[in-house]
Amino acid sequence: MKRPGPLLTLLAGLVFAVFLLALNATTGTKGTSNPYRPASPGVSASATAPAVSASPPRSPAPSPSASRAAVPNADYAGRTDDGSSAVAVSLRGGRAIAYFCDGHDKESWLKGAVAQDGTLKLTGAHGDRLDGTLKGNRLISGTTEVGGQRYAFTADRAVKPSGLYRATATVRGAKIDGGWIVLPGGRQVGVVERDGTPAAAPEIDPETGAVTIDGQKVVARPVTP
Repeated sequence: MKRPGPLLTLLAGLVFAVFLLALNATTGTKGTSNPYRPASPGVSASATAPAVSASPPRSPAPSPSASRAAVPNADYAGRTDDGSSAVAVSLRGGRAIAYFCDGHDKESWLKGAVAQDGTLKLTGAHGDRLDGTLKGNRLISGTTEVGGQRYAFTADRAVKPSGLYRATATVRGAKIDGGWIVLPGGRQVGVVERDGTPAAAPEIDPETGAVTIDGQKVVARPVTP
């Protein structure tokens, strides 16, 4: 029997080698994903969740009642810096009423709100106004404009019977409207209007508020907003 020649043996080896290479290539590609294959729809290339920064803790806002507590319910009375007139202010529940009086024929009632920082901006008739500041609950200082004139004033905290009083009545057919400021130390400044005509007021009894006007007894009562 004739044996295959060397050339035939070489060709058979080459064919076998090519077969092995093709088999290895086919097997290797089955377990390797294509790096250029597009990502699955609906999946972001960067699937990491964004980091959430923690917000700094907020200080609780003061409640209206806590802020309002800084404004006292109190009365204040004092004089203008030039000594010509008196000013009294009464505070209740964040509201204020004030009275300016020279004890002769000039007076003004003013009212308004008190800001949480103790600032007062009160208004009255004929463009009258009072701008003041509450200082440590001890006093109120500021300015008031009455009848076109401006007065600086300081009013200290008042202890009864010091403070602001008012009486309204009809005496002998005339409408009476009187205002009194009892200053610390007991001095009184007041004006009584009879049908709109002002004049100096008689003194009241600060313990009871009793006062006699044109022969008739009336009662002046403490004024609050």
